[in-house]
Formats: sequence, C-alpha cells, structure tokens
Amino acid sequence: MTSTATLPPTDTAAPTTRRSSEVDNRAAYASFGLAYLLGHGAAAASHGDTPLLGLPEWLPMALLGAGLASGIVLATAAALRAQRGAPAPEVLSGKLLGTAWIAAFTALALAITGLTSVVDAPELESVLWPAGSGIIVGLLYLAEGAVRRNVLHYGLGIWLALTSAAVLSLEAPGLYWSLAAAGGGAYALATVLEARRLRSLEAPAHP
Repeated sequence: MTSTATLPPTDTAAPTTRRSSEVDNRAAYASFGLAYLLGHGAAAASHGDTPLLGLPEWLPMALLGAGLASGIVLATAAALRAQRGAPAPEVLSGKLLGTAWIAAFTALALAITGLTSVVDAPELESVLWPAGSGIIVGLLYLAEGAVRRNVLHYGLGIWLALTSAAVLSLEAPGLYWSLAAAGGGAYALATVLEARRLRSLEAPAHP
C-alpha cells in the first residue's frame, strides 16, 4: 500500500522589504541658504571701515537665527514625512538625529555664553555664532548623511564644517562675506542637486 505525502504549499515569490521614502531636503536647503545670504550678507554689508548699509546690530543675527530655525523646522517635517510606515529601527534613528539638533545647538549656546563671559568679550558672539552654527550644522549633516546613505547631504556637511571653521581666521567683514558666499552658494547648488537626486530615485530601474 502506497501513500502520497502532501507537502505544504511554498511561496515562490521573493520576499519584499519596505523602505521609508527618501527625505526631501529642498525646502530646508533653501531656508538655510537664505539664512546665510541674508544673515551673513547683512552682517558683511554693515561692518568694516566703510559699511555699505547702516543696520542695527541685532538685525543680521535675527535674520540668521530666523532662517536657521525655519530650516530646522522644515528639515524635521521632511524627516517625519519620510518615516511614515518605516520600520521601527529607522524611526528610532530619525528621532535620535532630531534630538541631536536640539542638543548640539544647546551645547553651542552654552559654550558661547560661557566663553564670552569668562573672557569678558561679548562682541565675540557676533563671530562665534555664525561660525559655530555652520560647524554644528555641518557635523550634523555628516551624521545624517551617513545614516541615510545620502552622499549629497554628507558632502554638504563636510563643506560647511570646514569652511565655517576656516573663516575664523578672517576679520569682519571678510568673515561674513566668506560665509555668505561659501554657505549660501553651497546651499543653492545643493538645492538643485537634491532635485536631481530625487528624480533619479523615482526613475524606473532598467533590467
């Protein structure tokens, strides 16, 4: 007597994994770029022996701060949109990166406040904030680019960190002109390249 063994049905379809969508950094890049151009540009135009514009001391810093704050909000919103439906480890990575922005700028504020108080030179804030914020943003971009495997973001971070540190050897208004040109120009280029990067990811793959 023979018996026929019945095997359980097998699923021949290849397993699929769901990835979160890419973070669209264009709005954040544009906001940061405007912060550099308007904030640092206003500081450059209002400093020096023969300033081009007579602006209040607080205005360039206010323009820079408003642009940076808007950029952080836009970057956070873009990251949250990309995390919808993402696996738990990716969501955790996004939350940790978002917390890193808050911690980094809090540490920068404490460092600048403490340093200027110890050396009794409050005028240093007008130099340390622009350069320090560029270094912080650049290093955060390095971390985000590595985690998200985004070479453009990573490269922009390298550029911002190095140029922001290098301009500390310059005096005003050269420091501000350099930041406006190097940072604003880099963000403008990154905005264009980001659009191309996203289009290339949406293009259908050819066998």
